[in-house]
Amino acid sequence: MSVDAQTDAAARTEVLIRFGIRYGFLILLVGLLIFFHFSARGFTSPQSAAFIFQSVAITAILALGVTATLVVGGFDLSIGAVATTTLMASAYVMVVWDQPALVAVLFCLGIGLLVGFVNGVLVVHMRVPDLLATLGMMFLLIGLQRIPTEGRSISRGMTLPDGTTAPGSFSEGFLALGRHRFDFFVDNLIPASVVVMIVLGIVMYVFLEFTRHGRMMYAIGSNPRAAELAGVPVRTYKIVAYMISGVFASIGGILLAARLGRGDIASGNNLLLDSVAAALIGFAVLGAARPNAFGTAVGALFVGILLQGLTMMNAPYYTQDFVKGAVLVVALVFTFALSHRAGR
Repeated sequence: MSVDAQTDAAARTEVLIRFGIRYGFLILLVGLLIFFHFSARGFTSPQSAAFIFQSVAITAILALGVTATLVVGGFDLSIGAVATTTLMASAYVMVVWDQPALVAVLFCLGIGLLVGFVNGVLVVHMRVPDLLATLGMMFLLIGLQRIPTEGRSISRGMTLPDGTTAPGSFSEGFLALGRHRFDFFVDNLIPASVVVMIVLGIVMYVFLEFTRHGRMMYAIGSNPRAAELAGVPVRTYKIVAYMISGVFASIGGILLAARLGRGDIASGNNLLLDSVAAALIGFAVLGAARPNAFGTAVGALFVGILLQGLTMMNAPYYTQDFVKGAVLVVALVFTFALSHRAGR
């Protein structure tokens, strides 16, 4: 083969690799939609689409919080525990303490802020590795949320550990956060939680991509030492990133409590894995190769489509984690292996 022919072949290969890096995951998403359209009856119906969006709303919100920590070079393993803790806390405030919904929401947001702040202080000032700090917080919260009710879920009229009956209940306004549906495009098919997810996604996208603070956070994640020398308050931004993650996780817990109408202690078991998967899959969307809000939202949607399609095909539940893991591996291959090859 002549030198010119080899050069042309190498150039075509380079173009294909770059195309695969940028659009490969979106092509995979479209292929998945087509596959489930023909394999699962009713998959592309408006009702199925509404269910998919509702199922991914909470996962996407938690994943957006994780994205904030990833941007500054950190990681938060406590988001699932924060969400479950705020779920239990909101139920406890309204059912056991008999307080209004506003008090419950503010209390839960305060929990998210406090946990995020403590995580940030542990990582930034105490120099505890982020994985260890947030893992320890996760176990602490898992134990803490079980203490007030001795490990039982919270529901209206429940018998408390002291033998009395819980006097309160979930207010209708609070339940509307998780159960109300809007008719923007299709009558009563757009859940309120999806609207919250979209709003938070837009806010996070604009904040990270178009504000000075977002650019500083990316600079910290890229090279914290250089950012510090440039005058960026690195420690403050890192703590704020963990606080953002905590607040987003608490919002997810509030929405989950509003959807369930009870403090189900086991309801958040899969939130951590699904949210982390969505955030990491986001690295592969449009070849970003970095944490970003748009990619995270697409990653959460991909996970929701995958699980809904498998469910409608009657796939055994125990295969779902395997499939999610396989998809995550493929996404990471698109992100890192191909991008490193293209950058040689």
